[in-house]
Amino acid sequence: MNLDFFFYPESVAVFGSFKRGAIAYEILRNIIEGGFEGRIIPVNPKGGTVEIGGKTFEIREKLDEPVNTAIIAVPAKIVPALIDEIGPLIKGAVVISAGFSEVGNEELERELVEKAGKHGVRLIGPNCAGIFGVHGKFFGSFEVRVKPGGLALISQSGAFGGAALAMGNDEGIGFSAFVSYGNAADLNESDFLEYFADDENTKAIALYIEGVKDGRRFLKALRYASSKKPVIVLKAGKSASGAKAAVSHTGSLAGSYEIYRAAFKQAGAIEVEEMEELFDAAKAFEMYPKAGKRVAVITNSGGPGVLATDKLERLDLEIAKLEEKTVEELRSFLPPQCSVKNPIDLIADADYERYKRTIEITCRDENVDALLIICVPPIFIPSEEVAKAVIDADCNKPVIVNFMAGELVREGVKLLDEHGIKNFPTPERAARALKWLSMR
Repeated sequence: MNLDFFFYPESVAVFGSFKRGAIAYEILRNIIEGGFEGRIIPVNPKGGTVEIGGKTFEIREKLDEPVNTAIIAVPAKIVPALIDEIGPLIKGAVVISAGFSEVGNEELERELVEKAGKHGVRLIGPNCAGIFGVHGKFFGSFEVRVKPGGLALISQSGAFGGAALAMGNDEGIGFSAFVSYGNAADLNESDFLEYFADDENTKAIALYIEGVKDGRRFLKALRYASSKKPVIVLKAGKSASGAKAAVSHTGSLAGSYEIYRAAFKQAGAIEVEEMEELFDAAKAFEMYPKAGKRVAVITNSGGPGVLATDKLERLDLEIAKLEEKTVEELRSFLPPQCSVKNPIDLIADADYERYKRTIEITCRDENVDALLIICVPPIFIPSEEVAKAVIDADCNKPVIVNFMAGELVREGVKLLDEHGIKNFPTPERAARALKWLSMR
């Protein structure tokens, strides 16, 4: 299914109130300030003008020319009639308006779907927060804008989606797209999974769901998407109380969690337990498509190295047994107080050269599939020095880094990020990243 008219539109109409602070105004502002290069048409029966970003736009009293997509933020009761009116001029509609099946108004939602179907218009929503097509510079939502990257975020909840976008910015994650689909009256999670599976700008897909209406179709779409790229799933409504809350939130049946868990496993999707894990998995897959299970840990601090080792083993990963020639090569230049077993402890005064050579030697070991590099810098060795060693090291295997903590490693983490290397702030989170990579 081709949904490019939503995520790479050439023209958009926004319907609603354009008073400062109104939802339609904020969406229009996001579209304009986000640098959208296509036609933008604000529509309200009262007409007038709206000024945003130093530009003045005429507000049309009605839509009188074709556009790819309409974004609708008007009272729920008039949405079906509006879709009937503009149906011949649009390909898709994003219905932000709430007040449909999520509050028991099923008949109004049925009417909305019927009017859209009559004109061949595809719907996102209602009761949603909108969409982003980041590589098309299209920010058709009131949520915070994000930088371009490879993660497509599909969220049944608009508020979760907004929080996730903001957290993603803090975590340095780049996005290809965002869609909040609300009540899923027409297009749903299965449609978006299939679309993003084939989208060349999307490297991984993150999915937040409370429940699905067509389990068979969902499993088929999830299996298809997972065969093409990593799909990270965060399922809400696992408990009995959570499932009831999901029904009132999006009008969706959460169903038995055990059935969902089995479906995720069968399809090859990667299920995470919380938002932090979702972003850690996304960061890992933005860097690497997969990794083997045999891990070498390189650290300048014994404690975090032990924590990483414990976590790796609990996650059923292997602490790689280094080849004898690797051990001998490491012993030839490392100070005698360093441990050359795995984990390799370079001790506190490890500098650029010690890290770089150790990474390169360990990387050549045929028993090693991936490396976990830990740095807790003493005050006399800047974290940037160790970061540069990681960047400069000649290694063709996945390298996951854990620089900690806070102000002490800020500059080093920034330098790593500039070179496309994401930091995991604790040894345990770094270990989990390797676990998710190994699942591919």
